[in-house]
Amino acid sequence: MRLISQLKTEGKTYRPGKDIAAGIIVALVSIPIAMGYAQIAGLPPVYGLYGSLLPILVYGLLTTSPRFVVGVDAMPAVMTGGLLATMGIQAESPEALGFVPLVALITGLWFLVFYLIKAGRIVKFISKPVMSGFITGVGLTIILMQVAKMFGGKAGTGELVDLVIHITGQLENWNSVSALLGFGTFAIILIFKKIKPRIPMTIVMLVVGAALQMIFHLDQYGVAMLAEVPAGLPPFVMPDFSLLQENGSAILLQTFSIAAVIMAQTLLATGSYAMKYNDSVDNNAELLAYGAMNVAGAFTGCCPINGSISRSGLADSFGVRSQVMSVVATGVMALVLLFGTPMLKYLPVPVLTGIVLTALWGILDFGVARKLWDLSRNEWLIFMIAFFGVLLFGTVNGVIIGVVLSFFDVAISAVTPPASFLGQVPGWDGYQDMSRWEEARPIRHAVIYRFSGNLFFANVDRFKEDIEGAIKPDTTTVVVDARGITSLDMTAAEHLMSFANNLKNRGIALYITEQDASLNDCMRELGMSAMLESGMVRRTISLALRDADIEKPYDLELKPGDVTWGAPIEYDAKLAEFEWLFGDKAEEMLDRLAARAAKAISKEAENDEHVEAEVLDGHGVHTDWGTVGLFDENEFLDHLELHLEEMLQSGAISEERLTRIEEHIERRRQIGEARLMRLNPHAWDRLLEHRRLLREHLKEQNPAIYARLEAMYSRMMTEHMEPIRDEESGDTVATTTKAPASTDPQVGES
Repeated sequence: MRLISQLKTEGKTYRPGKDIAAGIIVALVSIPIAMGYAQIAGLPPVYGLYGSLLPILVYGLLTTSPRFVVGVDAMPAVMTGGLLATMGIQAESPEALGFVPLVALITGLWFLVFYLIKAGRIVKFISKPVMSGFITGVGLTIILMQVAKMFGGKAGTGELVDLVIHITGQLENWNSVSALLGFGTFAIILIFKKIKPRIPMTIVMLVVGAALQMIFHLDQYGVAMLAEVPAGLPPFVMPDFSLLQENGSAILLQTFSIAAVIMAQTLLATGSYAMKYNDSVDNNAELLAYGAMNVAGAFTGCCPINGSISRSGLADSFGVRSQVMSVVATGVMALVLLFGTPMLKYLPVPVLTGIVLTALWGILDFGVARKLWDLSRNEWLIFMIAFFGVLLFGTVNGVIIGVVLSFFDVAISAVTPPASFLGQVPGWDGYQDMSRWEEARPIRHAVIYRFSGNLFFANVDRFKEDIEGAIKPDTTTVVVDARGITSLDMTAAEHLMSFANNLKNRGIALYITEQDASLNDCMRELGMSAMLESGMVRRTISLALRDADIEKPYDLELKPGDVTWGAPIEYDAKLAEFEWLFGDKAEEMLDRLAARAAKAISKEAENDEHVEAEVLDGHGVHTDWGTVGLFDENEFLDHLELHLEEMLQSGAISEERLTRIEEHIERRRQIGEARLMRLNPHAWDRLLEHRRLLREHLKEQNPAIYARLEAMYSRMMTEHMEPIRDEESGDTVATTTKAPASTDPQVGES
């Protein structure tokens, strides 16, 4: 069984306590929820408890999800009740008791069809923004359905507008004692989750609610209590198949809709938890579990069973790790039906509703929306459309909107893949993205364009427009870096050949380079052999430029102040790597690393130099990110000094120790600068200018720190090092040794 494999996966570290606690709470909280939804589905309240017994056990034994909860829930109950009304069958009548199980049975059989056609694959096409928007929309919808019960009203149904009207109308039933219990329970549980998360406030509030009823008889003040239900386990029920003779097509269509809603909502929610905890969930196996639980529910007389977002959120808050929780919940519900039904009358509905809403509150994923707002406005918009799609148009339409949005998201990404123009840093033997490398310069007479996505009918115009926009009057060559292009369609092939001819007529040669050989095969199949045979497709950018008579060293379009160096400079030793990695966030990242390094140094004992020796090793600066390259190293050391100064001011380190660390920093600078000057004199010049500006800024902003650092340089000058000073200001900008004191074999004499 799946449950056994889950426990084996947990291994020796598994402790059942949290699963048992979660199972008990899930069972108790299911009582009011399931009873209410059973009535919405057209059944007596006790059938909600029946639906929380055998179907839950079957699902717990078959599911591949270790922590998701199912039960009698809102959407299938509403749809079943609507079908009942359409058929003209009175709720809770003998006809309803035969019809609703038939709906559950056929819904379960639909899942067998879904399983056979592997319909679970559809969820793989739904993106994270769509999934989060969908779950948040469903969660908020259920909150709005239940919130009126917090102040003495009744649960509502429908979408956002209907629910707001319902809540407003229920205000006439306002009961202050109920509101105090409901909203008080909600607030207390959320507060304790923040300040004392280990205290199981859900259980505490259940006990408190029952105790208040026993002591103060809250029902005398108008507080609703759970209805009394007959004791005993559910009887065996045979669905009324005769109803299929007259209304078979309508029933099949409606049950298909119910099954589709259950599949979409439950798979999406299950997938959300699987992503959160890195669980391995088999969507197709889940469909089989949904079918089995609904068939089991049909023969105990209940309505279709769905995944419960509210109860799953509640179980998650207890740290559930396996479906032992479902087995325990089944056992607790059996005990309640056998022996506990007289006690149900002591449970206040507002308290139970408050508990449910705290669980739902935890699944609202607005944090994802805030993150998407910062990262991608397109994906934020997709989240909001999915969210409001569910709120305004219901789960069924929300699912459709979600799937369409996911495909739309994929299409947008394909149409607008990353693209950039490449140049060369003076002296480097390579081609760099000019939007990421400050020193990269265009090669004169050439446009080098990198397109990082497949080329097809929807994006080929953008491809051409980008290149056209970069062509100058003196351009003779266009080179396409096609390493990100793995396929073309017929439309793109025709446009590309036409574009090449157009450029040729203007005296501009077009080359395709760096691609995988499979793209060449694709081009031949699409009738582009002439381009391959005429030399327009070359293995590398360098070969294409050479074919166009653009030889190394390339003539770069330099800016005023640019300096070129004949010798090759450091390329593979991470020179300015942070700029390449993080773009305009590079300095922020270096500062963050320096702050962490300073904090680590401050935590070690006063006389223990272990951490600072690790960070300021003679052969490089090491951080929890890794070894920092030569140019970034100096920036890092500047930030490190400033953070250490802050720690001196706060008393985290002593002045004596700070002086010792700063001497380490200057020695590391000496080694790094000597290497950098040998490998890349131009970068060294830039470094000195950068440090001069930084010293000027420090002198203006914090004269005390500036004076202390200058005093340290003066002291070190009399010992091992000589300062390098700016000729105009006289400020110290770097240091060098009086003699070849460096122990770095790669540096030699400085």
